[in-house]
Amino acid sequence: MSESGASDGGIPLIEPLSPSPSPSSTSTKRKRDTQAQPAESKRAAKRQRTKKPKDIDDDELNTAAGVNTAVAHMDSRLLADHVAQRTKRFEPELSLVELEDRYIPERAILDTSSWKRQRDLENLPDFLEHSAGSKKKASKLNKAAEEKGSPHTIVVAGAGLRAADLTRALRKFQTKDAMVAKLFAKHIKLHEATEFCKNTRQVFRVPQRSSQLANTPCRRMSIGIGTPQRLIDLLNNGSLSTAHLERIVIDASHIDRKKRGVLDMKDTQVPLVQLLTRDVLKGRYGASEKKIDLVFY
Repeated sequence: MSESGASDGGIPLIEPLSPSPSPSSTSTKRKRDTQAQPAESKRAAKRQRTKKPKDIDDDELNTAAGVNTAVAHMDSRLLADHVAQRTKRFEPELSLVELEDRYIPERAILDTSSWKRQRDLENLPDFLEHSAGSKKKASKLNKAAEEKGSPHTIVVAGAGLRAADLTRALRKFQTKDAMVAKLFAKHIKLHEATEFCKNTRQVFRVPQRSSQLANTPCRRMSIGIGTPQRLIDLLNNGSLSTAHLERIVIDASHIDRKKRGVLDMKDTQVPLVQLLTRDVLKGRYGASEKKIDLVFY
């Protein structure tokens, strides 16, 4: 066989290998990969920190009624765990000691899982009477302490508009001597709410002109309704007192159009837990005297 084919421009029997990358290009690529890994890890860690709480099954959300029915099925232990899990999700930077300080104990939460009716505005007055524990205590829901700004019940709402709805729903317990007070709304500023708690003037229930203040009678407060941060501010400046407080009702079942409740949004869940874990309140959870119950509606 002639070997002249290769020298005459024929096709070689073995194709040449593709050029191998130079050592410098390989090391550069490896360096880029190494640098990319920490950046990706940081992004993944950030996503983990900002991960939203897992939503409750959509089957539990009655969007037509605006009610999360899952809350009604939780006993005291499940509610305590549920709130603790949300705290970990919304505040991942907290240390173990700080998480312990934010933990709401099971003994603080009144078990209302036996209540079978829908937890909406219409049934709220009956629920409040049911959770009072006895007919004697339920009969005192329309009574108020002599001390101004010292309600026996505080209701925590997720927003100002919801606070207004809750106030109207609980108007049943309002009398000429005991007021169901809305402590948050667009037209009620903090300094106005502060003066309201000190004087418990009717002007803050129904908007009136300042010139009418002199003719507005003072009334004591039996039930106060507000958002978590507003209630914190009023407690901090001393205008809202817990001296006669018996229960804190959390409007936990209500959901908005985006299927979010007071425990589902960082802006409301974080201040809510800060409110419920204040030392002045925690010391009275499960106490034999001057006990305060947390009631999740």
